[in-house]
Amino acid sequence: MSLPDRLFDAYIFDLDGTVYLGGALLPTARETISTLRESGKRTLFLSNNPTQTRESYAAKLTRLGLPTPAADVVNSSYVMVDFLRQELPGARLFIVGEESLRGELAEAGFKITDDARRIDAVIASFDRTFDYRKLQIAFDAIGNGARFFATNGDRYCPVPGGGQPDAAAMIAAIEACTNTKVEAVVGKPSSYMAQAILRLVDARPSDCIMIGDRLETDVLMGLNAGMAGALTLTGATGEADLAKSTIKPTYVIRQLADLLI
Repeated sequence: MSLPDRLFDAYIFDLDGTVYLGGALLPTARETISTLRESGKRTLFLSNNPTQTRESYAAKLTRLGLPTPAADVVNSSYVMVDFLRQELPGARLFIVGEESLRGELAEAGFKITDDARRIDAVIASFDRTFDYRKLQIAFDAIGNGARFFATNGDRYCPVPGGGQPDAAAMIAAIEACTNTKVEAVVGKPSSYMAQAILRLVDARPSDCIMIGDRLETDVLMGLNAGMAGALTLTGATGEADLAKSTIKPTYVIRQLADLLI
C-alpha cells in the first residue's frame, strides 16, 4: 500500500465516497481535514454532481462538523458557467438537468429556453427528471445546429446502498438519437475543472494532491494536471478494480487519516 511521505500545500477532496457518504462523514474525515487546516494547508472540495449549489455543499459540510465557505467548493455547474462565459457568452441554453443547474446558469446571465429553434447549446447533466420531452427538444435543437456540452460524464452517483444513474445516461441518450458526440465535458477529469481548481488554490500543480474514490475521474484529473493523485478505498473503487486499471494513483489510502505523516 503506497502512502504519502510528504505534506502538500493544497489538498483537493472529492466529496461523495471520499469525505462523506449520504448524510454522514466517512471515518477520520473530520479529524484529518481539521488537522490539515490547522497546519496551514489549503483544503478545497470538489464534486461532479451539479444538483446542488456550492453554497449547499458548503452548508452540508458545515452541518457535518467541517465549517466550509462556498468559495472552497467547486462543482461542475460552477465550471460550466466559467466555460460558457468564455465559449458562448450570452448563449441561449436548453438544460437537460435539474433546477439547481438551471438556476446557476440563469443567475450567470444565460437565457434558458425550450424553443428548439432558438437554442445555441444543449447542456446535459445529472437529471432525475429526464423524460422524452427533454430528449425531443435536445434532438430538435442539435438538429437545428445547437452545440452540445455536458457538466460531467459520471455513469452513476454513489448513494448509501447503491447508486443513481448519472449524466452519462443522459449524454448517451442524446448522442444515440442525434448521432452527435458531446463536444466538451467540463467536470472531472477534464482540464477545465483542473484549471478552475488551480486558479482557486493559487499553487503549483506539483504542490497539490487530488484525493478521491474514482480512478477514472478524481485520480486521472489530478495526474493529468501534474498533481499527485490519491485513491481512497472508501467509495466506488476497490482493490480488485485498482489491480485491473491502467490508471495508477500516486498513493492508495484506506482512510483520509493516511494522508497525515
